Amino acid sequence: MSQPPVALVTGGGTGIGAAVARRLVEDGYAVVVAGRRRDRLDAVVAQLGDAVTALELDVTDAAAVAAGVGGLERLDVLVNNAGGAIGLSPVESGDLAEWEAMYATNVLGTVRVTQAALPLLRRSPRATIVNVSSIAGERVYAGGGGYVAAKHGESVVSETLRLELNGEHVRVVDVRPGMVHTEEFSLTRLHGDRDAADKVYEGVDRPLVADDVAACVAFAVGLPQHVNIDALVVKPVAQAAPHLLHRGPIDWKDGS
Repeated sequence: MSQPPVALVTGGGTGIGAAVARRLVEDGYAVVVAGRRRDRLDAVVAQLGDAVTALELDVTDAAAVAAGVGGLERLDVLVNNAGGAIGLSPVESGDLAEWEAMYATNVLGTVRVTQAALPLLRRSPRATIVNVSSIAGERVYAGGGGYVAAKHGESVVSETLRLELNGEHVRVVDVRPGMVHTEEFSLTRLHGDRDAADKVYEGVDRPLVADDVAACVAFAVGLPQHVNIDALVVKPVAQAAPHLLHRGPIDWKDGS
């Protein structure tokens, strides 16, 4: 019996990463979920079963990445999902430690894991790198300077890597979600302030959820190998742009 294709999903213990793992398992992949918190990874494994393996990994730790990715026997798909936002300070008063942390995870973490994974990916006929960036990777907004800079950096890494791999069979996909209601994104960004985090989504009729982004990742991965989705921007209907968000009901014409 042939072995299933293997996907590595960073930030795989919660939110979008866990949802991507679930979709790829449904599509026949063996999935390695990587992340810093072992308890979250183990919960994903318990939910999804034997097709999933946990890899405790901090993408900012070069030795851990080299050992963890280097310990894989094969790899067909890499989903660089680890990252996130911290704070909403203006540039003038921004906490540079927060800026550095966001750059370290979103940009350097993506590059570090990609560097470690490429030798394995080049052996695979399905070789695909999916970087989960953000609409912040192409649009700026006040108060988002550190995150916007980091996500612009991550998206530029995708674009540059695609140029450098031209002529090879490796696909590079940049998925750029808008507002996604997950359990941790805004809570982390707002330093654990639950009330403030809840207000981010208040009144928004059907923001994206993690499964919506996972469906986009699975779509891009599942296309024939000669088809590359360079950038896939996905937003809820209520969000026309980062700065234009409708708060209030939408008549969906579906009775719900």
